[in-house]
Amino acid sequence: MPAEWHPHYATQLHWPANRETWPDERLERVEEVYLDIIEALHTYEKILLLGDQKTLSRAEQKLKTREIDLTKVQMVVQLTNDVWARDCGPIFVHNSGRYKITDWEYNAWGGKYPPFDTDNSLPQLISELFETEITKTGMVLEGGSIDTNGEGVLLTTESVLLNPNRNPGMSKHEIEEKLKHFLGMTKVIWLKDGLAGDDTDGHIDDLSRFVNKNTIFTMLSDDQEDVNYKALMENYEILQNATDHNGNPFHIVTLPLPHTRI
Repeated sequence: MPAEWHPHYATQLHWPANRETWPDERLERVEEVYLDIIEALHTYEKILLLGDQKTLSRAEQKLKTREIDLTKVQMVVQLTNDVWARDCGPIFVHNSGRYKITDWEYNAWGGKYPPFDTDNSLPQLISELFETEITKTGMVLEGGSIDTNGEGVLLTTESVLLNPNRNPGMSKHEIEEKLKHFLGMTKVIWLKDGLAGDDTDGHIDDLSRFVNKNTIFTMLSDDQEDVNYKALMENYEILQNATDHNGNPFHIVTLPLPHTRI
């Protein structure tokens, strides 16, 4: 699995439309955010924009209000349950000059926000759209729950991948072996808990990220009374003792956690 900073063809986005997620005036507010995202990205790479016909028609009218080259926005008429493309979208791997898709099951963070059937089908759609080989894994995994340095090392959390609402019949060892097999990993670094109140149960992309093959950014709280202080300190200690596949320690850079309100 390539690192996130490796070159890629396009960014997959789902135009926001779910009124349960974006009630009242929040829909128009988040649409402006999506316009900002597309305006910034489209000069560098294509945008793959998904939504039903009515949603995409609305999106197109909005896009025309900005200085956006619509030839850089590939609109695909496809039902989506919600906007979380990172979590339900395809996870690509690279081998011998070719890319293929690993198709993991998506259940909306342990069945919290049904329905999720349409989003779960999106890796197959992308496979057909780009005529890319696809491999089903038979395991629940969200894109935001993992991060890699592109050199065979994976970061994740026990609070997500070992949560019984994901893969209740699988042991930690079995899950790790699946990650290694399908994503080409040689090493998995397991952090413990995520942030309190996180609906994902503790995605790694809220906590710690590789910024190059040997540097990890991670958050810490300087307030011992903060509900996240202990968990973040425990994760930090794990990272300090972690090594790459050659046994070399990582360079750990800390970032301040904003004050937590629960």
